[in-house]
Amino acid sequence: MRQVGVGVIVTATLAGSTTLPVALSASLPASLSASLSASLSAVPDLAPAAQAGTGTAAQAGTGTALVPLRADPLTITVPGSVSLGSGSRGGTISASMGTVTVTDSRAGIPPWTATVSATNFTTGSGTPAQTITTANIAYWSGPVTASSGVGTRNPGEPIAASRVALTSPVVAFSGRKQAPPMSTSWQPTLVITIPSNAAAGVYTGTITHSVA
Repeated sequence: MRQVGVGVIVTATLAGSTTLPVALSASLPASLSASLSASLSAVPDLAPAAQAGTGTAAQAGTGTALVPLRADPLTITVPGSVSLGSGSRGGTISASMGTVTVTDSRAGIPPWTATVSATNFTTGSGTPAQTITTANIAYWSGPVTASSGVGTRNPGEPIAASRVALTSPVVAFSGRKQAPPMSTSWQPTLVITIPSNAAAGVYTGTITHSVA
């Protein structure tokens, strides 16, 4: 009797995140508190934090204001979603995730590191037979595919043989610019190993790239 492989279709939702600006609580002379708050209020993006410094503490003459420190632009862009294809039990799926780009426009020459993490891929109610765990999800960054600006760029996993399982966050890429701005793009690949007891279905999960 001829046996037909059970099809498994895998899709991924891709997400990206960056470090957020920080706020510093600074003690200032009472005479400077009002002028600082007024000047920051004139900048739309800074108005909420500045107004926090004009509340009860400032009116009481303590001279304490909340001074926002706006992070210089360091961004990462990723595709919204991607279909990784289909395969049979015990087989593998290897698929490109599209282009990931880090843009660094910060002052100075600070380094940056992009990391990648994953959730399990599940279908149905996510029973063990309906789950492809992160141990079966491998990632390799590949080389630089596009760039602008001067700086160093280091792929985390430059070739297929260096792929790593996403059981915990791993370094996808790193770099350091010499002069702003600098952009770095790569097209990572996921290799999904389908368990031999996997149930048929459409499996979905999330792959997240972050930069700091």
